Amino acid sequence: MAESENLTSPAPFSIDDSPIARELADLTSRRKALEAVSFEFSGKTRVLTISNQKGGVGKTTTTVNMASALASLGARVLVIDLDPQGNASTALGVPHTAEIPSVYDVLIDEFPLADIVQTSPESPNLLCAPSTIHLAGAEIELVSQVAREHRLRTALDDYLAASTERLDFVFIDCPPSLGLLTINAFTAAEELMIPIQCEYYALEGLSQLLGSIRMIQKHLNPALHLSTILLTMYDGRTRLAQQVAEEVRSHFPNEVLHTVIPRSVRVSEAPSFGQTVIAYDPQSVGAVSYREAAVELVRRQESAMKEEAH
Repeated sequence: MAESENLTSPAPFSIDDSPIARELADLTSRRKALEAVSFEFSGKTRVLTISNQKGGVGKTTTTVNMASALASLGARVLVIDLDPQGNASTALGVPHTAEIPSVYDVLIDEFPLADIVQTSPESPNLLCAPSTIHLAGAEIELVSQVAREHRLRTALDDYLAASTERLDFVFIDCPPSLGLLTINAFTAAEELMIPIQCEYYALEGLSQLLGSIRMIQKHLNPALHLSTILLTMYDGRTRLAQQVAEEVRSHFPNEVLHTVIPRSVRVSEAPSFGQTVIAYDPQSVGAVSYREAAVELVRRQESAMKEEAH
């Protein structure tokens, strides 16, 4: 039997329908949406500690990029680098060689915080209290100090009280361990932000961290609370990443940001140039994602304040 000549031929492939084209179109619309965003920052300074006892989850990356994204929205932001490795200081382009006054001098020798704060070359709105290698010995030296758990809080309270220009946010970057440096960070902050990697073992150690938070709340800082969880290193092509995201959202429905941070070469490259991804490649998907997360962080606070007012 002869084949019918009326068989429907397949539609010609259109470059506009390719996955890459769809991704580019989506990214373009997200950029345009961000361009339309504007905020008037006022009110109380929000102090957030970024912590996760599991290493390699994007703590420092999240700290510096959220800070830079907020600064690009018009907020004045101070990053306190409490990690002896000083990676946050590096990413913000702030010198932190051994002879430069640092957080170590604040904690051990009671330097005023104002004496060590530097402005990042990235933005006049972005400030950094740098870490140096001396901070590695601070854990041991703090043991014998008076009020050893409250030293950062005292210094930060004094700084905020004396500052002529208000700060909108303070981000404290912690080392990946629960020592006296991290305890100082927990005691100085009211909010805790936890970056969680969308990979196997992501929730491992989280219950331990939350147990530590409860101890801090009970004995040192009743005001501390988990306000934000950010899913990082997300690869939407894998079922595992989707499962981890679903599991975290089911446990913490009110804390997890809707925005997720994808795996991104640009995000990984930026610190080697002494920059955040916001400055290094502002059009990249990593930069757009961190800016969206920053917008969501601000909007959530605005919504909470409106609810309280009613």
